[in-house]
Formats: sequence, C-alpha cells, structure tokens
Amino acid sequence: METRESLKKILVVDDEKIARENLAHILKKEGYHPLLAKDGNEAIRLMKDQEIDLVVTDLRMKGKGGMEVLEATKELWPAAEVLIITGYASIDNAVDAMKKGAYYYFAKPLNVQELLTIIPKALERSAMHNELRRLRKQVSEGEGTLKIVGRSTKTLALREQISQVAQLDCNVLILGETGTGKELVAKTIHELSHRSNKRFVALNCGVFTEELIGNELFGHEQGAFTGADKTHKGLLECAEGGTVFFDEIGEMSLQLQVQLLRVLQERTVMRIGGSKEIPVDIRVLAATNKDLKDASETGSFRKDLYYRLNVMTIQVPSLAERRNDIPLLANHFLHKHVEPGRKTPQLSDMALERLKGYEYPGNVRELENIMQRLLITCREELIEPHHIMSDIISGSVADSEYQGALWPTLEEHEKKYILEVLEEVEGKKSEAAKILGIDRVSLWRKIKRYGLAKHDL
Repeated sequence: METRESLKKILVVDDEKIARENLAHILKKEGYHPLLAKDGNEAIRLMKDQEIDLVVTDLRMKGKGGMEVLEATKELWPAAEVLIITGYASIDNAVDAMKKGAYYYFAKPLNVQELLTIIPKALERSAMHNELRRLRKQVSEGEGTLKIVGRSTKTLALREQISQVAQLDCNVLILGETGTGKELVAKTIHELSHRSNKRFVALNCGVFTEELIGNELFGHEQGAFTGADKTHKGLLECAEGGTVFFDEIGEMSLQLQVQLLRVLQERTVMRIGGSKEIPVDIRVLAATNKDLKDASETGSFRKDLYYRLNVMTIQVPSLAERRNDIPLLANHFLHKHVEPGRKTPQLSDMALERLKGYEYPGNVRELENIMQRLLITCREELIEPHHIMSDIISGSVADSEYQGALWPTLEEHEKKYILEVLEEVEGKKSEAAKILGIDRVSLWRKIKRYGLAKHDL
C-alpha cells in the first residue's frame, strides 16, 4: 500500500476556491496527493518547500498567473510537467505556454475525463526526465556503469548490457566466477533502475543456515517460536519497492527454493507463524558461480525456479578474460586503499607486466587484495617487479614458466601481446593476424606453441 509520501504530488493552482477544491477531490479519489494554491505566489512558495511531480494551473489569475507558475516550475523542478487550464479567449496564450514548456492545455469548461487521461502521460514523461537527469549526473560523477572499472571490449559490452537490463524491471540471473564482481553488477542494475530510491537488500545464501535465511527473508509473528517476543519484518517486506539480491543462489536449500518460487509467482510473503499473505513489490536479482541449468537437470536446483530467475542473464567475465583492464584496476585499487596523507605509489611498467601475467583464480577480488597488501609491504613510491614476485604472485604465468626471472623474456612479451590482441578481437584469428602483421598459419603456430588455445579464444 502506498504511503502519502510515495503518492505523486500534483499542485493545483486556481484563484477560484470551488474549482481547485473540486479538482483536488477528483485527484485524491484517483490516488494522487493534491496540493492547493490560490494564486501564483502561493504556488511558488509551495514549490520552494517541496518537490512537485506535476502542476495543474489556471492561466489567468490575480497576481502572478499561470505563465509565472510555469517559469518557476521549470526553474525549481525542471522535470515536473505543467498542465494549463484556460478560457477560450486566451487560447493563443495557452499555445505560447506550450512553446515555453507546458505539457498540455485544456479549454474551459474543463473536461475531467480528458484531464485524467493526460495526467498519467505527463507523470510518465516527468519520471523519464528525472531518470535522464539522474543518469547524466551518475556519468558526470563517475557513477552508474562507470563503477565497472575497465575499457576492454568485454567490459564495455558488460556495461552496455547492464544499462539495458536495468530498465526492464525483470528478474536477472548474474553468472560468473567467484570474485568477478557479481554483487557490484547487481548494485549497478539497481542504481540505474527506477527502484534506485528504494532499498537494495543483499543476502548471501551460502553463509546462513536454512532456518536463519528463512527467518531473515520472511520474518516472523510474535510467539511463532521460542524467543520470538515481538513481530519481525523479513527482508522481502523491508525491501518493498526496491531490489533483493540473492548471492550464491545455488546454495539455497530446496525447501527455501519452494518458498522463494511462491514469492515470485504470487508476489506475496507470509511470515513464520503467520496466516496472512502480505503483498510485496520487489525486483529479484540472483547470482551464482554454479551451472544452474545443469543443477536443475540433476534435481539439486528447482527447474521452475531456475526459469523464473533466468528471465535475463548477465555473464560477468573473469579477470583473465579482460587482462587489458588489469593496469586500470590495479591503479584504481591503490588509490582506493592508500592511507590518508600518503602519496599513492606508482606501478612500474615491468610490475604491471607481472600483474598482467598472473591467472587470478580469485579474479578482481584477488587483485584488490594484492594491491592492499602491496600498500602495506612496499613503502616506496615506485612498485617494481621484485615487490610483487615472491609469495604474492608465486603462481603467475611468468613465474611458473621462467623460474621467477626478474625480467620477462622476449618470448614472454610476445605471448602476452598475442593474448591481448586475441582478447581485444574476441578470438577472431584473421583479424588478430592482420593486427600482428603475420599470416593465419603463423598465428596458429604461435597459439599452439604458447598454449594459448586453453583460453578458448
């Protein structure tokens, strides 16, 4: 149920008391929150005190009229639309108001049905303008999908997919290895969606017991079990209007899967010990590093829940698939974690090559941990390969193949360069051969020689 605060605020401006009160009565019956002003001066004062979603104003009034109200609205709340009501004698003025930004005008006597048809359209346009302004602000402040650090082909494609999926308001299944940033993807989807002003609730299904997850999700009524001395709202209720993120959904028990399926089907929850269905409006995002399709075939994950969750799928690439992002990510993490007052150390070119040569079984999370440890162990202004070669990157491609040599060999450089080119062209051999300046046969020989075929390029 919508609270008074969540209702769309429509400011009615008219110097005729009966007209504005009648209109307010109609709007209230339609589920809106009307605010009343007897003239332009009062309307502008109201708009300075609170955000307005829509303005319905008479054009001609004593004191400041509808044109002044229109101008003030566009200055104070640029996304809010303005509807003008005018007598036949001032239609030309109404058209002029449209040119200055009014959404629509109505001739007197007012056709209420026409007004009620136009209002939702005007509010929808207002919401769209708000969304565009928010997205532009996020981009200018480095927010939104720009939180997904990197400029490789795969990262740019991931950002684009997130931007598209965010607007659809459907369930999304986020797939990827541990540490790839699946929760960051989920948060970004939420922040770019129309639910961004509501809560984002995350629950790791692999951390809690079945009983704890059930209680956290659905809540309980007073006296439902020993120790339940008061009613407790679950996370699904608390996330009303927002987004719920189930991390490691593949770890959820079959019993809880049944209950979650019911929530997705019925859009209601029932507290433990309760008998009343409580409606919820939530968007569900889920993540896993498991093959849920295979799990649904073997029976360890419910097939019907899998298809409910898998309306849209986002595959988050591993760090090994986006090696060209490693320098950007490494420097980002150094800036993020350097202690206040300390100058952020720089990574030498050779140190970056060492970092790019590592396989990162822990993905982005592991790279971040490495950078944090480097800030502790290296107190110099320039980080060199010997700072990161010992136990930190003992499993790197370079170390395992070249017995920890301090400087990469020419072959190592060539292997890394070929791998980077192949990743940038998404494994297209002909295109890669052109960039490298060799023929396809020579490229195949080098791929085989360096064992690059294992990267499924």
